[in-house]
Amino acid sequence: MAFMTFIPGIELSRRFYAEAVAPVVGGRHTAALVGPGSEVLGFDTGRSTDHDWTARVFLFLPEVRAVDVPATFLGHPVKLVAATLDGWTRGFLGFDPRHPGPRDWLATPTQVFAEFTGGAVFHDDLGFAPLRQRLAWYPDDVWRYVLACQWQRIGQEEAFVGRCGEVGDELGSAVVAARLVRDLMRLCLLMARRYPPYSKWLGSAFGRLPAAAALSPHLTGALAATSWPERERHLVAAYEHVAGLHNALGLTERVDPRARPFFDRPFRVIDAGRFVTPLLAGTSVMHPIGAIDQFVDSTDALGHRELTRAVVDCAHG
Repeated sequence: MAFMTFIPGIELSRRFYAEAVAPVVGGRHTAALVGPGSEVLGFDTGRSTDHDWTARVFLFLPEVRAVDVPATFLGHPVKLVAATLDGWTRGFLGFDPRHPGPRDWLATPTQVFAEFTGGAVFHDDLGFAPLRQRLAWYPDDVWRYVLACQWQRIGQEEAFVGRCGEVGDELGSAVVAARLVRDLMRLCLLMARRYPPYSKWLGSAFGRLPAAAALSPHLTGALAATSWPERERHLVAAYEHVAGLHNALGLTERVDPRARPFFDRPFRVIDAGRFVTPLLAGTSVMHPIGAIDQFVDSTDALGHRELTRAVVDCAHG
């Protein structure tokens, strides 16, 4: 497929606002590109333009009113979303971003936080930037909690790569290894104070981390391995590197970053529970279940604000 000259979505949106919206909007307003879309996270390419691609701006007004703009801009259809700032933010997030509580942090998928804090603000009379800054990252106690729960996920399966392989189930071993690779990538993003995006862009977001250069060969090696010992070797190297990243954060006393045997079995693990306990010691007592997308993996469920809040209430009630 041939693409027209590609303009990254944020730049397209910026120009649409500056050249077509700003001259006609009048009055106090905020203009931004936020919400769903690869361009908001900066992962768009020419391929992104083959469907649902528009010159798009969210225009927040004290009161919703019509603003006349051209039907196309630089050859693209346009989409001008006019809303009040309070109405849109509460509807998009499911809570008031001025006063987020523990339930709000835990019930909101990281993808939603990434979409709210990503993109760009082009003009801001109404105070959108402080709301984005308020949600730029978890409060320290919530951060420690989600880190602990991410380690908890690793601890639940780290010994299964070898156990599956030992009984001749290399396919099962590979599936477990892939799950662990994903959890390690998400853990690294959380350590780096980056909201992990959904699966399509998880690898791209991970690849932008400083740690990716050292970790990617081991994570790729674990996925490409055809035997469980080779899989385990790569995972152990990744575990030990990530353990070093944990220690560098200084959130807990130093934890020995070396792998060790799983009880008396011939499998090497990081024994991830050793990281869970000290991280939880710095939080209010909560079940080590995690934020919503650490224990719910359905796209449809995660896109349902009332459902995610109800599930978190039940899990942490």
